[in-house]
Amino acid sequence: MGSSELIISKLCKQNMFGFSFQTHSLAEGFVSLKSKFRHVVMASFIMSISCVVSAENIKPFTSDGCSAFPDGTFEQKKLWLSCCTAHDYSYWQGGTYDERLIADKQLRDCVSKVGEPQIASLMLAGVRVGGSPYFPTSFRWGYGWSYPRFYKVLTAAEKMQILSRENDL
Repeated sequence: MGSSELIISKLCKQNMFGFSFQTHSLAEGFVSLKSKFRHVVMASFIMSISCVVSAENIKPFTSDGCSAFPDGTFEQKKLWLSCCTAHDYSYWQGGTYDERLIADKQLRDCVSKVGEPQIASLMLAGVRVGGSPYFPTSFRWGYGWSYPRFYKVLTAAEKMQILSRENDL
């Protein structure tokens, strides 16, 4: 028996792999390990199929305006609210990292167009940090889907769901 076989044999006998079996020979240990591995692979495969088969439904669109940021100035209280609502619509849908970056830049451009370029830059910084899909917030990227969604290309079926929800707006 080589040194690596001896180490594996000792680990198996000492139950270092987390499996409950004692072996009398290295061959028996590998047969048992192979059987357990086959069960784990099969269970993982079944779970992955069930995740693919059960499609998730997007929740109805909601907007909280500009989230924790004011919707406008003291004089014009809703000056850039429409910019935030359009941004929320993109965030509700979710998608890829690049799609989020585009949505965030569109928010900045929209707020700049209403005459507030400094506010627009501040808002861009805020949404880049606070809108991450990795935080379980109500305003995260992809908040229309269950958490965690993270960055993910929208499937054709998901795009159809989003289009069907536009009638609800």
